Order: sequence, then structure tokens, then C-alpha cells
Amino acid sequence: MDSLATIIMYLIILVIVLTVHEFSHAWAGHMLGDFTAKNEGRLTLNPAKHIDPMMTLLLPLGLILLGSPVVFGAAKPVPFNPYAVRYGKWGAALVAFAGPASNILMALIIGLYLRFVTIPGLGGEFLLQFVLVNVAFFVFNMIPFPPLDGSRLLYAVSPPALMDILDKIEQFGLVAVFAFIFIFFTLIGPVFSSAVIGISSAILGYPAF
Repeated sequence: MDSLATIIMYLIILVIVLTVHEFSHAWAGHMLGDFTAKNEGRLTLNPAKHIDPMMTLLLPLGLILLGSPVVFGAAKPVPFNPYAVRYGKWGAALVAFAGPASNILMALIIGLYLRFVTIPGLGGEFLLQFVLVNVAFFVFNMIPFPPLDGSRLLYAVSPPALMDILDKIEQFGLVAVFAFIFIFFTLIGPVFSSAVIGISSAILGYPAF
């Protein structure tokens, strides 16, 4: 596959993956009693409501062109009021987990399909990469570091002192995530890659790479 086709394929996959991910946050919040996302038009699968041109398209495109070993993107965060959802901090954790859960569910559906059906050419490559990207988003977002979704699960079991630290980190938003990746890449990179390959291979029933 030529480089242009590869870039287009990854961008299409990112748009689908991020749209479903953010919609899942909005849907979970709505089901738990918080109507913030619906009131702001985010309870939809329309990509235009979720996609951030810079973070969803230009950032991953730049990383691909620069030959970065890590390619990722982000969408507009779905707004939600943790004080409006039922079950308190556990409700907030469920809203956060809904995003990564949608990624692993998509990976399971397509991956199990590929386990039993061989699709040649570009279509098969697209679906394989769709599985890998979804698993990568699941693993990455489950890292318990603010503002990643996994941090909300950590919030649910944290003592007040640790919650204060998490709150301070979360104020920096994606800047904190970039700093975390930059500082700890040599440590988390191999673990992240092993987790993505291991989970993807288990779903597909054969080595992912």
C-alpha cells in the first residue's frame, strides 16, 4: 500500500474510532442522568460534532509524516458534570470507561470477524488496522493518568490526598499527557506495545504483527 493510501486509511479509522469513543461517553453520561452532552449536541454519531481538526487530523498526520513511533489523535472532550450523574464517583468512572469500552468492543467485533473470514487486499488491511487502532486506544486511555479515562477509575478508589494530586495534574489537560509520554516513553513504550500486540493477537487468533 502506498504512503498516501496508508495516511488516508489511518485518518478515516481515527475519525470513526474517536467519534464512537466520544459518543459513548455522551451516551453513558446521558443514561446516568447527566444531560450536559445532549444539551451541547454531543449525543450523536455525527463526526462533525466530535472531531477537532487539529487534534484529530493534523496531529496524527504530522506524526505519520515525521515517522513517529507513536501515532495518536484526540477529539473534542465530551462535557459532563460528575455531580449530575448517578452513583457519584462510580458513575463518573462508568462515563469515563464507556469510551475505552467502545474501542475494545469494536476491536472484538471486527477482530472476531477477521478470525473466521479472510478479506484480501485493502479491505482486509483496513479492518486489521481498525482492530489495532481500537486496541491501542483502549490500552492508552486506560492508563490511570489525568485526563485519560483510566484516571477516573483511579479517582473512584483514591483517598482525598491522591485526588487532590490528580485534580492538579488534570488542570494541565493534554499538555500533561504529552509530558507524561515524553518523560516515560522508554518505560511505557514497550509495555504499551506488548499490551496492544497481545490483546490484538488474542482477539484475532493469530499474531497481529
